[in-house]
Amino acid sequence: MPSTFDHLKSIIQLPFVVVVVVPTILYVFSYDFLTFPFIGMPSYVSIACGSVALILGLVLFVKSLKLFIDIGNGTLAPWNPTKKMIIQGLYRYVRNPMLIGVNFLLLSEALLLRSSPILIWMIFFILLNTVYFIKKEEPDLLKKFGEEYAEYCKHVPRWLPRLTPYRPEAAL
Repeated sequence: MPSTFDHLKSIIQLPFVVVVVVPTILYVFSYDFLTFPFIGMPSYVSIACGSVALILGLVLFVKSLKLFIDIGNGTLAPWNPTKKMIIQGLYRYVRNPMLIGVNFLLLSEALLLRSSPILIWMIFFILLNTVYFIKKEEPDLLKKFGEEYAEYCKHVPRWLPRLTPYRPEAAL
């Protein structure tokens, strides 16, 4: 079972870098650069939408992380993955709720800071993860969890949530 230090280390090495370090560098070194998506958008709209995205991102990330700790018996890091397959909570609706949360956090930063470079980083991050999931993570999970994971993938989408929760026992 991973220690608290293992969890903190994986959070700092992955989401913290993606959501804090890279956006800070982009914002500091590109201030007032490429603001085209935000031209004409009233600041109160940007702030309202950014605040909603921030809350949604935090909720998705924290709830997903809690499931990794409580059920998965692993960390969010690929070098110390979950030992058990998680098909509870948010994972009954979508396969990657934690990364959806991270993407909402990036969107909130782009909106609140009115930063196109952060928005571009978010789009790049989504594309990068999609390729990674298809080429590496999903094949590895299929090897690890077998038919249970294959069946889960048939019923639960990668990015856009289902409207009703997946119930493995009902899918048989």
